[in-house]
Amino acid sequence: MSEEKTIDEYIQEQRAALMSNPDCGNTHYNLATALLSIHNIEEAEKEFKKAIECSPSLAEAFVQLGGICLQRGDLDGCLAYNQGAINARPRFAEGYGNIAFIHMQRGDYDKAIDLLRKAVKFNPYFIQGFATLANAYLFKGLIEESIETNMKALEIDPNFALGHNNLAIAYLEKGDFVNAVEHCDKARELGYEVAPEILKEIDRHRGSK
Repeated sequence: MSEEKTIDEYIQEQRAALMSNPDCGNTHYNLATALLSIHNIEEAEKEFKKAIECSPSLAEAFVQLGGICLQRGDLDGCLAYNQGAINARPRFAEGYGNIAFIHMQRGDYDKAIDLLRKAVKFNPYFIQGFATLANAYLFKGLIEESIETNMKALEIDPNFALGHNNLAIAYLEKGDFVNAVEHCDKARELGYEVAPEILKEIDRHRGSK
């Protein structure tokens, strides 16, 4: 309740700031993110668009609009907004990562891999980018590359549960059941909900540990 009140107060502050400076893209963006946090999607969308009108280089606003499109199942819209993000800021890793995700949804793993390699090059701490790249390698059957890339994600954060889950799957594919069990257990320990079919497979090989 108190948190909701705090968000409401923050929204009112941003609205007041816009009364005196209606062309501030950052204030429109801050208002939009607050509105998004309380699930006022339509108004948030309008504010993100105003943020871009005022500050065309605000790549984060493009990405947020892409996220709204994705929630609606509008892959073309998501792709267009994330393309706008990298046009606004050519080395914006998150934009490349999101475009790659769309290509993966469409089964174009080669294009996704190319974009994700750029993303993690532009931002070597983009942990979600490494995770998505590792998955793209896995879909292509490039098991060693997938393992290596997941390891890079864990170098950034050893407690990255998704990375441990992905390693468990990759090691299963490789037939390395000792490491598969270890990383599956670590993912679960960190609170990750491992897919039932993976758990079943892991349990079949638990004795080989």
